[in-house]
Amino acid sequence: MTKLMTMRDAVGEHVDDGASLYISGFTHLIGFAAAREIIRQGRRGLRLIRMTPDVVYDLMTAAGCAREVAFGYLGNPGLGSLHAIRRAIEAGDLDHVEYTHGSLIAALRAGGSDLPFAPVPAVAGTDLAEVNPRVRRVRSPFGGEDVPLVEPLRPDVAFVHVHRSDPQGNAQTWGGLGDLKEAGFAARRVVVTAEEIVSEDVIRSDPGRTVLPAFAVDAVVHAPYGAHPSFAQGLYGRDNRYYRRWAELSRDPRALEEHIGAEVHDLPDHEAYVARHGVRLRELSRVGSSPSEPVEYGSNRETAAVQD
Repeated sequence: MTKLMTMRDAVGEHVDDGASLYISGFTHLIGFAAAREIIRQGRRGLRLIRMTPDVVYDLMTAAGCAREVAFGYLGNPGLGSLHAIRRAIEAGDLDHVEYTHGSLIAALRAGGSDLPFAPVPAVAGTDLAEVNPRVRRVRSPFGGEDVPLVEPLRPDVAFVHVHRSDPQGNAQTWGGLGDLKEAGFAARRVVVTAEEIVSEDVIRSDPGRTVLPAFAVDAVVHAPYGAHPSFAQGLYGRDNRYYRRWAELSRDPRALEEHIGAEVHDLPDHEAYVARHGVRLRELSRVGSSPSEPVEYGSNRETAAVQD
């Protein structure tokens, strides 16, 4: 059964005002196309969760979507503050919850495994429990020492961007996986956005690349260049020019409002965004080739015949 739908329909069906939302992607495969559609549909009061909010959540905060941001690291990588988020926090308009990367991933794994908590011993020497109410300490029944624990995270919906998926939602990717699997298995609903839609035969030809199986996925959206301005390993590079521009643009609320109007609200959908930026996207697509060695999945035919 196909789960293919448009980005408009996926957001309309799965993202409600006030929802907790996880847009996955660590350095690459960040679901910017999903974020722009959420802004376009005017969602409000969202609890935004990510290891690194990056520009994607700065954009959503500037657009008025967020009531809370939960994160492990807050910044525009290599360029400093996320100015929209910082202004909102300092003004008292945005709640924030701080994790470490490891404790946030542990919370997602606990959520995906239906566990009551996850131990996070790496934060034992920090004051994270004093600033994050979702981190507690308990006495170990074995060694007697204090052990930090983190409450499980179960986002209402996760958007997971991948290299390819079949229409049923068997999703494959390569390069750094980051938080992709943890977010996908923890969330109550999962929307896969894919650079390419392929047949089930393509998925079955290399099953080890499947990071999310169809049973964990609620909707599939075809979204080529859906990670721009971040990148998709092997398909197109990171748009560093955009990130540098954001570092300056986001300092000025009025300029930021004009940018969101031109890049989101004035465009009906992701396809229009791709058409507008086609020249730049083609430039970023000139990546070098570095193929992986093929893997042989064949079996011994004589042995297989005997077994049959």
